[in-house]
Amino acid sequence: MADRPPIDVRVQAADFDVAAESERLARLSRNVGAIVTFTGLCRDEDGKLAALELEHYPGMAEAEIARIAGEAADRWPLLGLTVIHRYGRIHPGENIVLVVAASSHREAAFAAADFLMDFLKTRAPFWKKEHVAGAEAPSEWVSAKENDDQTVKRWSSSD
Repeated sequence: MADRPPIDVRVQAADFDVAAESERLARLSRNVGAIVTFTGLCRDEDGKLAALELEHYPGMAEAEIARIAGEAADRWPLLGLTVIHRYGRIHPGENIVLVVAASSHREAAFAAADFLMDFLKTRAPFWKKEHVAGAEAPSEWVSAKENDDQTVKRWSSSD
């Protein structure tokens, strides 16, 4: 295993600045030729959702995200990687998660960002509760989706 690039993992309640995070990775090396970002936003589910509440297991969430990010850094020639996942009450249109992958070439940056999001959806210890619009509507915990587990199978060691 070659030396890993800088990996920045943050789990925070505060919002993040996509441009600032991208710029930070761009300044890591003059060899950065590609930066791929993925920003996950809270949807309003066609007006049904008032907010999404994310809870996490402190310490464990950061460790698992760092493990997944390290795996991505071991698989692709990255120059830097940032993963920020928010927790707390998040309203439609607000940021939830950010993945920024920097590499010399686009293929590695795209693959690493895609890999990270697939595994964040299925392996990071976060729990989501939907607060539906309307005072009479109950809040509901979101169940894991079987198709998310199917999606991560594409990253098996045979790829």
